[in-house]
Amino acid sequence: MDNNCGEKLTKTLVIAEAGVNHNGDVKLALELCDKAKDVGADIVKFQTWKTKSIITKSAKLAEYQKASSSKIENQYDLLSSLELSYNDFQIIKNHCDKIGITFVSTPDDFESLEFLLSIGIQVIKVGSGEVTNIPYLRKIAKAGKEVILSTGMSYLREVEKAYYTLLDSGAKSVSLLHCTTNYPCPMEEVNLLAMKTLKASFKTRVGYSDHTLGIEIPIAATAIGAEIIEKHFTLDKGMIGPDHSASLNPNEFKSMVKGIRNLELALGNGLKRPNKSELEIAKLVRKFIVAKKHINKSELFNEENITLKRTNNIAISAEYWDMVVGQKAKKDFEEDEGIVL
Repeated sequence: MDNNCGEKLTKTLVIAEAGVNHNGDVKLALELCDKAKDVGADIVKFQTWKTKSIITKSAKLAEYQKASSSKIENQYDLLSSLELSYNDFQIIKNHCDKIGITFVSTPDDFESLEFLLSIGIQVIKVGSGEVTNIPYLRKIAKAGKEVILSTGMSYLREVEKAYYTLLDSGAKSVSLLHCTTNYPCPMEEVNLLAMKTLKASFKTRVGYSDHTLGIEIPIAATAIGAEIIEKHFTLDKGMIGPDHSASLNPNEFKSMVKGIRNLELALGNGLKRPNKSELEIAKLVRKFIVAKKHINKSELFNEENITLKRTNNIAISAEYWDMVVGQKAKKDFEEDEGIVL
Protein backbone atom coordinates (compact mmCIF):
# COMPACT_ATOMS: atom_id res chain seq x y z
CA MET A 1 0.00 0.00 0.00
CA ASP A 2 1.38 3.39 -0.99
CA ASN A 3 1.81 6.01 1.71
CA ASN A 4 0.31 9.35 0.65
CA CYS A 5 0.32 11.16 3.99
CA GLY A 6 3.51 13.17 3.45
CA GLU A 7 3.78 16.74 4.69
CA LYS A 8 4.23 19.75 2.46
CA LEU A 9 7.78 21.04 2.37
CA THR A 10 8.14 24.53 3.90
CA LYS A 11 11.11 26.84 4.23
CA THR A 12 12.13 27.80 7.74
CA LEU A 13 12.05 31.57 8.28
CA VAL A 14 15.46 32.63 9.62
CA ILE A 15 15.65 35.86 11.62
CA ALA A 16 19.01 37.52 12.28
CA GLU A 17 18.42 39.25 15.60
CA ALA A 18 20.66 42.30 15.31
CA GLY A 19 18.90 43.68 18.39
CA VAL A 20 21.16 46.23 20.03
CA ASN A 21 24.38 44.90 18.53
CA HIS A 22 24.72 48.14 16.58
CA ASN A 23 25.90 49.75 19.85
CA GLY A 24 23.87 52.87 19.08
CA ASP A 25 25.66 53.49 15.77
CA VAL A 26 23.47 53.59 12.66
CA LYS A 27 26.46 52.86 10.39
CA LEU A 28 27.07 49.65 12.33
CA ALA A 29 23.37 48.85 12.02
CA LEU A 30 23.56 49.17 8.24
CA GLU A 31 26.58 46.88 8.15
CA LEU A 32 24.62 44.32 10.18
CA CYS A 33 21.89 44.47 7.53
CA ASP A 34 24.40 43.84 4.75
CA LYS A 35 25.96 40.91 6.58
CA ALA A 36 22.57 39.42 7.47
CA LYS A 37 21.71 39.44 3.78
CA ASP A 38 25.07 37.90 2.88
CA VAL A 39 24.75 34.99 5.35
CA GLY A 40 21.28 33.99 4.16
CA ALA A 41 18.91 35.42 6.76
CA ASP A 42 15.36 36.14 5.62
CA ILE A 43 14.80 38.93 8.16
CA VAL A 44 17.10 41.27 10.04
CA LYS A 45 15.49 42.40 13.27
CA PHE A 46 16.22 45.32 15.58
CA GLN A 47 14.58 46.84 18.67
CA THR A 48 12.98 50.28 18.72
CA TRP A 49 12.27 52.21 21.90
CA LYS A 50 12.31 55.52 23.71
CA THR A 51 14.25 54.87 26.90
CA LYS A 52 12.24 57.31 29.00
CA SER A 53 9.03 55.51 28.01
CA ILE A 54 9.99 51.98 28.96
CA ILE A 55 12.18 52.03 32.05
CA THR A 56 12.81 53.87 35.29
CA LYS A 57 16.22 55.20 36.23
CA SER A 58 16.34 52.83 39.20
CA ALA A 59 16.00 49.59 37.16
CA LYS A 60 18.97 47.33 37.86
CA LEU A 61 21.12 45.62 35.28
CA ALA A 62 20.67 41.89 34.66
CA GLU A 63 23.72 39.77 35.45
CA TYR A 64 24.63 39.25 31.79
CA GLN A 65 24.37 43.02 31.24
CA LYS A 66 26.74 43.69 34.15
CA ALA A 67 29.33 41.37 32.65
CA SER A 68 29.57 43.41 29.45
CA SER A 69 28.76 46.89 30.69
CA SER A 70 31.11 47.47 33.62
CA LYS A 71 30.99 51.28 33.41
CA ILE A 72 27.18 51.49 33.38
CA GLU A 73 25.24 51.01 36.61
CA ASN A 74 21.57 50.75 35.56
CA GLN A 75 19.36 49.72 32.66
CA TYR A 76 18.27 53.29 31.95
CA ASP A 77 21.81 54.41 31.14
CA LEU A 78 22.53 51.23 29.21
CA LEU A 79 19.46 51.56 26.98
CA SER A 80 20.08 55.27 26.50
CA SER A 81 23.53 54.48 25.15
CA LEU A 82 22.08 51.95 22.69
CA GLU A 83 19.02 53.92 21.52
CA LEU A 84 18.73 54.76 17.82
CA SER A 85 16.55 57.61 16.59
CA TYR A 86 13.44 57.17 14.47
CA ASN A 87 15.33 58.80 11.62
CA ASP A 88 18.03 56.15 12.01
CA PHE A 89 15.41 53.42 11.68
CA GLN A 90 13.96 55.04 8.58
CA ILE A 91 17.45 54.92 7.06
CA ILE A 92 17.81 51.27 8.08
CA LYS A 93 14.41 50.36 6.65
CA ASN A 94 15.22 52.07 3.35
CA HIS A 95 18.54 50.25 3.17
CA CYS A 96 16.92 46.86 3.80
CA ASP A 97 14.43 47.53 1.03
CA LYS A 98 17.30 48.40 -1.28
CA ILE A 99 19.39 45.28 -0.61
CA GLY A 100 16.43 42.90 -0.49
CA ILE A 101 16.13 41.74 3.10
CA THR A 102 13.02 42.16 5.26
CA PHE A 103 13.35 44.75 8.02
CA VAL A 104 11.61 44.05 11.33
CA SER A 105 12.01 45.79 14.66
CA THR A 106 10.45 45.04 18.02
CA PRO A 107 8.59 48.10 19.33
CA ASP A 108 8.96 48.47 23.09
CA ASP A 109 6.49 51.31 23.61
CA PHE A 110 3.31 52.71 22.06
CA GLU A 111 5.03 55.59 20.30
CA SER A 112 7.63 53.29 18.71
CA LEU A 113 4.87 50.95 17.58
CA GLU A 114 3.13 53.80 15.77
CA PHE A 115 6.39 54.90 14.20
CA LEU A 116 7.23 51.43 12.88
CA LEU A 117 3.75 51.07 11.44
CA SER A 118 4.15 54.43 9.73
CA ILE A 119 7.25 53.26 7.85
CA GLY A 120 5.51 50.14 6.60
CA ILE A 121 6.50 47.14 8.71
CA GLN A 122 4.28 44.16 7.93
CA VAL A 123 5.35 41.88 10.79
CA ILE A 124 5.40 42.87 14.46
CA LYS A 125 7.83 40.90 16.61
CA VAL A 126 6.96 40.97 20.32
CA GLY A 127 9.60 40.16 22.90
CA SER A 128 9.19 37.76 25.80
CA GLY A 129 9.02 40.61 28.28
CA GLU A 130 5.62 41.67 26.89
CA VAL A 131 3.78 38.33 27.23
CA THR A 132 1.88 39.61 30.28
CA ASN A 133 1.51 43.18 28.99
CA ILE A 134 -2.14 42.79 27.98
CA PRO A 135 -2.87 46.49 27.17
CA TYR A 136 0.16 46.60 24.91
CA LEU A 137 -0.75 43.34 23.17
CA ARG A 138 -4.22 44.74 22.44
CA LYS A 139 -2.67 47.84 20.90
CA ILE A 140 -0.32 45.77 18.75
CA ALA A 141 -3.15 43.52 17.57
CA LYS A 142 -5.26 46.46 16.42
CA ALA A 143 -2.73 47.09 13.66
CA GLY A 144 -4.05 43.93 11.99
CA LYS A 145 -0.56 42.63 11.19
CA GLU A 146 1.13 39.27 11.52
CA VAL A 147 2.57 38.94 15.04
CA ILE A 148 5.49 36.79 16.16
CA LEU A 149 5.52 36.39 19.95
CA SER A 150 8.49 35.10 21.93
CA THR A 151 7.47 33.21 25.06
CA GLY A 152 10.50 33.22 27.36
CA MET A 153 9.85 33.34 31.12
CA SER A 154 6.25 32.26 30.54
CA TYR A 155 3.89 29.60 31.85
CA LEU A 156 1.63 27.98 29.27
CA ARG A 157 -1.40 29.72 30.80
CA GLU A 158 0.30 33.10 30.27
CA VAL A 159 1.06 32.23 26.65
CA GLU A 160 -2.56 31.20 26.19
CA LYS A 161 -3.86 34.52 27.50
CA ALA A 162 -1.42 36.50 25.34
CA TYR A 163 -2.17 34.41 22.24
CA TYR A 164 -5.93 34.80 22.42
CA THR A 165 -5.66 38.46 23.44
CA LEU A 166 -3.77 39.13 20.21
CA LEU A 167 -6.16 37.13 18.04
CA ASP A 168 -9.30 38.50 19.68
CA SER A 169 -8.00 42.07 19.35
CA GLY A 170 -7.40 41.91 15.61
CA ALA A 171 -4.00 40.35 14.88
CA LYS A 172 -3.88 38.85 11.38
CA SER A 173 -2.03 35.80 12.72
CA VAL A 174 0.09 34.88 15.73
CA SER A 175 3.23 32.73 15.59
CA LEU A 176 4.80 31.54 18.85
CA LEU A 177 8.51 31.17 19.54
CA HIS A 178 9.72 29.00 22.37
CA CYS A 179 12.54 30.81 24.15
CA THR A 180 14.64 30.67 27.31
CA THR A 181 15.46 34.16 28.52
CA ASN A 182 19.01 33.63 29.70
CA TYR A 183 22.17 34.89 28.01
CA PRO A 184 23.83 32.61 27.15
CA CYS A 185 21.31 29.84 27.76
CA PRO A 186 22.82 26.62 29.19
CA MET A 187 21.80 23.39 27.46
CA GLU A 188 19.90 22.10 30.47
CA GLU A 189 17.57 25.12 30.29
CA VAL A 190 16.72 24.89 26.57
CA ASN A 191 13.70 22.55 26.99
CA LEU A 192 13.31 22.32 23.24
CA LEU A 193 10.32 19.99 23.44
CA ALA A 194 8.27 22.88 24.88
CA MET A 195 8.07 24.13 21.29
CA LYS A 196 6.09 21.01 20.42
CA THR A 197 3.81 21.72 23.37
CA LEU A 198 3.08 25.15 21.89
CA LYS A 199 2.27 23.54 18.54
CA ALA A 200 -0.05 20.98 20.11
CA SER A 201 -1.77 23.57 22.30
CA PHE A 202 -2.42 26.32 19.76
CA LYS A 203 -2.18 24.68 16.31
CA THR A 204 -0.31 27.71 14.97
CA ARG A 205 3.08 28.35 13.42
CA VAL A 206 5.82 27.82 16.00
CA GLY A 207 9.54 28.34 16.16
CA TYR A 208 12.49 28.88 18.43
CA SER A 209 14.33 32.00 19.57
CA ASP A 210 17.78 30.84 20.60
CA HIS A 211 20.18 32.18 23.20
CA THR A 212 22.52 29.17 23.41
CA LEU A 213 26.13 29.28 22.30
CA GLY A 214 26.73 27.62 18.94
CA ILE A 215 24.46 26.50 16.14
CA GLU A 216 23.35 22.96 16.97
CA ILE A 217 20.19 23.82 18.92
CA PRO A 218 18.58 25.96 16.16
CA ILE A 219 19.27 23.14 13.70
CA ALA A 220 17.81 20.61 16.13
CA ALA A 221 14.75 22.84 16.55
CA THR A 222 14.26 22.79 12.79
CA ALA A 223 14.43 19.00 12.87
CA ILE A 224 11.53 18.78 15.31
CA GLY A 225 9.29 21.26 13.56
CA ALA A 226 10.46 24.86 14.02
CA GLU A 227 9.08 27.02 11.22
CA ILE A 228 10.88 30.15 12.46
CA ILE A 229 14.41 30.40 13.86
CA GLU A 230 15.63 33.58 15.53
CA LYS A 231 19.26 33.94 16.56
CA HIS A 232 21.32 36.88 17.83
CA PHE A 233 23.75 38.18 15.24
CA THR A 234 26.84 40.37 15.59
CA LEU A 235 29.76 41.51 13.48
CA ASP A 236 32.21 40.75 16.28
CA LYS A 237 31.53 38.71 19.44
CA GLY A 238 34.31 40.58 21.22
CA MET A 239 32.63 43.99 20.96
CA ILE A 240 31.47 45.80 24.09
CA GLY A 241 27.72 45.43 24.62
CA PRO A 242 25.19 43.22 26.40
CA ASP A 243 24.41 40.74 23.60
CA HIS A 244 27.57 40.32 21.52
CA SER A 245 29.08 37.38 23.42
CA ALA A 246 25.87 35.31 23.10
CA SER A 247 25.50 36.08 19.38
CA LEU A 248 26.83 34.44 16.23
CA ASN A 249 29.36 36.17 14.04
CA PRO A 250 28.75 36.18 10.26
CA ASN A 251 30.66 32.96 9.55
CA GLU A 252 28.85 31.13 12.35
CA PHE A 253 25.47 32.45 11.28
CA LYS A 254 26.15 31.37 7.69
CA SER A 255 27.00 27.87 8.94
CA MET A 256 23.75 27.79 10.92
CA VAL A 257 21.69 28.78 7.89
CA LYS A 258 23.46 26.15 5.77
CA GLY A 259 22.73 23.55 8.44
CA ILE A 260 19.06 24.53 8.54
CA ARG A 261 18.72 24.45 4.75
CA ASN A 262 20.46 21.07 4.55
CA LEU A 263 18.20 19.76 7.30
CA GLU A 264 15.13 20.95 5.39
CA LEU A 265 16.30 18.99 2.36
CA ALA A 266 16.99 15.94 4.49
CA LEU A 267 13.54 16.04 6.13
CA GLY A 268 11.87 15.56 2.75
CA ASN A 269 8.11 15.23 2.45
CA GLY A 270 7.43 12.27 4.72
CA LEU A 271 6.39 9.84 1.98
CA LYS A 272 8.01 6.41 2.35
CA ARG A 273 8.96 5.49 -1.18
CA PRO A 274 12.24 4.96 -3.05
CA ASN A 275 13.99 7.90 -4.64
CA LYS A 276 14.72 7.81 -8.37
CA SER A 277 18.36 6.94 -7.68
CA GLU A 278 17.31 4.05 -5.42
CA LEU A 279 15.11 2.53 -8.12
CA GLU A 280 18.19 2.03 -10.29
CA ILE A 281 20.29 0.70 -7.42
CA ALA A 282 17.48 -1.70 -6.44
CA LYS A 283 17.86 -3.45 -9.80
CA LEU A 284 21.45 -4.27 -8.85
CA VAL A 285 21.20 -5.20 -5.17
CA ARG A 286 17.80 -6.85 -4.74
CA LYS A 287 17.38 -10.59 -5.19
CA PHE A 288 15.48 -12.23 -8.04
CA ILE A 289 14.31 -15.78 -8.69
CA VAL A 290 16.75 -17.78 -10.82
CA ALA A 291 17.26 -21.43 -11.66
CA LYS A 292 19.41 -23.28 -9.13
CA LYS A 293 20.14 -25.95 -11.74
CA HIS A 294 18.82 -27.08 -15.12
CA ILE A 295 15.00 -27.13 -15.10
CA ASN A 296 13.01 -29.03 -17.72
CA LYS A 297 9.86 -27.70 -19.33
CA SER A 298 6.71 -28.63 -17.27
CA GLU A 299 8.81 -29.29 -14.16
CA LEU A 300 7.33 -27.76 -11.01
CA PHE A 301 9.28 -24.90 -9.43
CA ASN A 302 10.37 -25.73 -5.86
CA GLU A 303 13.10 -25.03 -3.33
CA GLU A 304 15.28 -27.69 -4.95
CA ASN A 305 15.45 -26.11 -8.39
CA ILE A 306 15.06 -22.36 -7.88
CA THR A 307 16.95 -19.90 -5.67
CA LEU A 308 17.39 -16.16 -5.03
CA LYS A 309 20.33 -14.18 -6.45
CA ARG A 310 21.24 -10.78 -7.77
CA THR A 311 21.13 -10.80 -11.54
CA ASN A 312 21.13 -8.54 -14.56
CA ASN A 313 18.82 -10.92 -16.40
CA ILE A 314 15.07 -10.52 -16.67
CA ALA A 315 13.61 -12.36 -13.68
CA ILE A 316 10.79 -12.31 -11.16
CA SER A 317 11.40 -10.41 -7.90
CA ALA A 318 11.98 -12.39 -4.71
CA GLU A 319 8.82 -10.70 -3.45
CA TYR A 320 6.76 -13.14 -5.54
CA TRP A 321 8.47 -16.36 -4.39
CA ASP A 322 5.26 -17.85 -3.00
CA MET A 323 3.49 -17.24 -6.32
CA VAL A 324 6.22 -19.02 -8.29
CA VAL A 325 6.65 -22.13 -6.13
CA GLY A 326 4.37 -24.89 -7.45
CA GLN A 327 4.00 -23.38 -10.95
CA LYS A 328 5.03 -25.35 -14.05
CA ALA A 329 8.03 -24.23 -16.07
CA LYS A 330 6.84 -23.14 -19.51
CA LYS A 331 10.28 -23.82 -21.01
CA ASP A 332 13.67 -25.21 -20.14
CA PHE A 333 15.83 -23.06 -17.82
CA GLU A 334 19.59 -23.24 -17.44
CA GLU A 335 21.42 -22.65 -14.14
CA ASP A 336 21.27 -18.93 -13.04
CA GLU A 337 18.76 -18.08 -15.75
CA GLY A 338 16.07 -15.70 -14.56
CA ILE A 339 12.71 -17.35 -13.92
CA VAL A 340 9.73 -15.94 -15.79
CA LEU A 341 6.21 -17.31 -15.94
